[in-house]
Amino acid sequence: MKIVPDLVGAAWRKSSYSDGGDSNCVEIADGFPGAVPVRDSKNPEGPVLIFPAAAWSGFIGGVRADRLR
Repeated sequence: MKIVPDLVGAAWRKSSYSDGGDSNCVEIADGFPGAVPVRDSKNPEGPVLIFPAAAWSGFIGGVRADRLR
């Protein structure tokens, strides 16, 4: 059984890796140990993807190293 964090009242922030435009922005919520909730800033009431923190860290490492083009 997977435990889904309660995201009511989550403080969302735009990812610093978004391109700054209105079309390619994701938001993440901090404060969920072991998990990183991610949503599309254009659809804040839409679905949320929840990544294990280690997977998110690996993804961000790939972005920083420019390996994801």
